[in-house]
Amino acid sequence: MTNRPHALEALAAADAAGLREILLDVCASPAWADAVAASRPWRDRRALLDANAEAVAALSAADLRDAMAGHPPIGAPKEGDPASEREQAGVRGADEALLDELHRANAAYEARFGHVFLICATGRSAAGMLAALRERHPNDPATEAEVVRGELRKINDIRITRLLDGA
Repeated sequence: MTNRPHALEALAAADAAGLREILLDVCASPAWADAVAASRPWRDRRALLDANAEAVAALSAADLRDAMAGHPPIGAPKEGDPASEREQAGVRGADEALLDELHRANAAYEARFGHVFLICATGRSAAGMLAALRERHPNDPATEAEVVRGELRKINDIRITRLLDGA
């Protein structure tokens, strides 16, 4: 994997407001965006991805809720949002019964935890996401928060990579 010519350098050189806007498109948590911005300049792609991991690990519960608020429910990608539609491509073409079950399971999860079910959906089928949702539903809130952190880090890694690759 190589950076688009100068993509990392251009990102690192962006003015504070412009960089914050770009980072908030990656992750809706202002605390995350501020932490990643504060870690620049990045010597390479790995340094930026490491900054993501460190910023996600440092998010408070409220910051984590901010991050999750930027994600639509699984099975209902945000229309007109290419990232959402791309990331949830696995629900396209799923039969209605499976989608209905996914919506019911999402509602039960949200009622239990108070936030959307967050999973790195890239490359997952609707059935696979439903299975993961059912597997995670019994988690206690602290365990689930740590699973969510891991999923958020993966999502952000993918989005950062796409940003650097111009995809």
